[in-house]
Amino acid sequence: MSFNNTRHQATKIRFNDEEEEEESSNLDDSIVATEKSIAIDDVAMQDPDVSFVDGCDDDKTSADYYFDSYSHFGIHEEMLKDVVRTKTYQNVIYQNKFLFKDKVVLDVGAGTGILSLFCAKAGAAHVYAVECSHMANMAKEIVESNGYSNVITVLKGKIEEIELPVAKVDIIISEWMGYFLLFENMLNSVLYTRDKWLVNDGIVLPDQTSLYLTAIEDAEYKEDKIEFWNNVYGFDMTCIKKQAMGEPLVDTVDQNQIVTNCQKLKTMDISKMVSGDTSFTAPFKLVAERDDFIHALVAYFDVSFTKCHKLTGFSTGPRSRATHWKQTVLYLEDVLTICQGEALSGSMTVAPNKKNPRDIDIMIKYSLNGRRCVASRTQHYKMR
Repeated sequence: MSFNNTRHQATKIRFNDEEEEEESSNLDDSIVATEKSIAIDDVAMQDPDVSFVDGCDDDKTSADYYFDSYSHFGIHEEMLKDVVRTKTYQNVIYQNKFLFKDKVVLDVGAGTGILSLFCAKAGAAHVYAVECSHMANMAKEIVESNGYSNVITVLKGKIEEIELPVAKVDIIISEWMGYFLLFENMLNSVLYTRDKWLVNDGIVLPDQTSLYLTAIEDAEYKEDKIEFWNNVYGFDMTCIKKQAMGEPLVDTVDQNQIVTNCQKLKTMDISKMVSGDTSFTAPFKLVAERDDFIHALVAYFDVSFTKCHKLTGFSTGPRSRATHWKQTVLYLEDVLTICQGEALSGSMTVAPNKKNPRDIDIMIKYSLNGRRCVASRTQHYKMR
């Protein structure tokens, strides 16, 4: 579920030829750097039975299409090949075996079972891998092929509907993050799991995430994706332009396009937050680091594992190594002319869509009172 379009290099327009200042890292310098490849050791091949429970109803509802999208191997290939993502999880598990030794682990949204395999190899007493899509069948075979049938139990079903053969688990691990951090609303499933299955002093991994916002110059790409609809072979198709403007674009942003500072909007403590915390309004003040135009706001997130021996995590920001999450671009109706030191101020409101909670409704209010530009507007977006 990713976009394969390639972003053009934006044409830079400056009022002064001043060098852009570098942004300081959003994560602590002690965060473990990811490597260039996923290293999964070969294990002895065994052929014992894997405990496998089928808890998914064959009668699909509209919400089940979400799980169907994860039934094909292609999306799992993309995630596994995201070495920032996968290698970070591997480092967290292998370099902190004291957390997993002889512990019962619950893997929520297990997919191919890669995180469960990491945990089993790190010495977990038992791992319950929960996956609702048909990929659970493949996970069962993968577990068998790698000789971990006695440690990993694959459970096919929705985490809200299955029953575990144990009363509590010591650790919950999940790669639940979606585009814009919250797209697909899988975090609520993790919070449900935490409240129902985790022991009082248990651990949730990862346990902290933060959402950030910045502003970019993006004249060329906005012209190609948005303004295109003004005149299509001589015909007015601006009704589609309005729809295109209201749908955030997931794509990779060139760090040289960044015009302002990057501001943290929201930090979520997964071990303590409640489901309602995924709806919020956060103010922002983005200060221009150079004279330029602003065509869009860009959101990205960081992920942290604070329970490790050494703080570990990764960022999906434009100045970090690329991930399959890329960044989320929200185009503005106005083209803002901003001078160095001026501030674009406003607020962002985020909430799950009422009809389909896996979609996200976003409202941005912004204003600029600058020397060359005065603007104020409210815009609505929907991620779907």
